[in-house]
Amino acid sequence: MTNPNQYFLLADHIKLSLLERQRAISLNLEPTSQDGHISRSLENLRDGLENIARERIRLQDAGEIDASAGLQESEILLQKQYDDLASQFRGHPTSSASATISHPNDPALSDDFAHASDRPRNASSSSFLKKSLRGSTAGGPVVPSPKSVRFSDSPLVQEEEDARAALFPYRDDPSGPPDQSNLDNQQIHAYHSQVMAEQDEALDRLGESIGRQRELSIQIGDELDEHVQMLDEADRHVDRHQSRLDKARKNLGTVARKAKDNMQMTIIVILIIILVLLIIILK
Repeated sequence: MTNPNQYFLLADHIKLSLLERQRAISLNLEPTSQDGHISRSLENLRDGLENIARERIRLQDAGEIDASAGLQESEILLQKQYDDLASQFRGHPTSSASATISHPNDPALSDDFAHASDRPRNASSSSFLKKSLRGSTAGGPVVPSPKSVRFSDSPLVQEEEDARAALFPYRDDPSGPPDQSNLDNQQIHAYHSQVMAEQDEALDRLGESIGRQRELSIQIGDELDEHVQMLDEADRHVDRHQSRLDKARKNLGTVARKAKDNMQMTIIVILIIILVLLIIILK
């Protein structure tokens, strides 16, 4: 029998993956590494909905109305979650989809959802810091960049402008690079130290996210293994009952043959008695 609980757990797994994908986007990391995994999980959830629909129809035809109604409720809820998750993944988020991915089906995963929903506050600076590190650690001597960084009284505004310049395409009339002549080596070293610290923090968060996804995948695998064991046990029970039915059929055939042979013997005895009586009477 189809168990909707495993598909609700799969939906929670997809929700966490989408939340981690949003975190990666907010950190200006590449989220495409998870897209294939999320797409396959959505396909598995869609196949699960089809299995639930077939099982519901079978139960309805068999007259099990209560079980069919329970499956129908689960099917409606899962279908809504699938639609919301698919729209969120395809880049068409709605208020319903945002509410769906932030609420787990299993209350035990509330802490994971709360942690995955947390957004870093300095995402733009992390992106700029990573670009600076990659440029300075690519190997070989450090080549002066045509773009420079200016320290000011409001560093967050400057970091947002730098991130915007890195994200948007080149224009024919740029506003001009900031002046870098007032920076000394100590300031540059301090800035790159901040870059490395924020990048390490982003990587630590990404590692925690990957660890949580791995634990959730292990839970799904364990539950699938349990269902496989249940199916194997059901197959063994069916084989046992089939062997008993075959043995009973064989015993019935033996009894029928013996009864047929006994009837023939009874008829012969009766005929002999009648023949003896006729001989006695005729004499």
